[in-house]
Amino acid sequence: MTTSRDEIMQKAAELRDALSATEEISFYKKAEETIDANSKVQEKIAKIKLLQKQSVNLEHYGKFEAMKETEAQIERLKQEIDDLPVVRDFRRAQVDANDLLQSITREIDQNVTRKLETRD
Repeated sequence: MTTSRDEIMQKAAELRDALSATEEISFYKKAEETIDANSKVQEKIAKIKLLQKQSVNLEHYGKFEAMKETEAQIERLKQEIDDLPVVRDFRRAQVDANDLLQSITREIDQNVTRKLETRD
């Protein structure tokens, strides 16, 4: 029995839909939405982007001391973001979702490899 490419793509779509319904992926999506809606996080991200542009300009004009201070401000803002509970929740959800996807990828890889090896 052969399987067509379309059938495989259909199964992949079914797997995608099933994954979307898992607790890990649902929690990740909710955490991402929370981060996107959090004004404190978004303000800090906007400030970081502004400082990064400023840092590039300072480096271009050879103002290395000012550039170092700007880079330090960027690091402080990144740390402030990392310390927010909403960000910690998001990162934890991201790790959990990634672990799930990696375990599924390994399982598919091992099963496909095993099936191919037994066909010879």
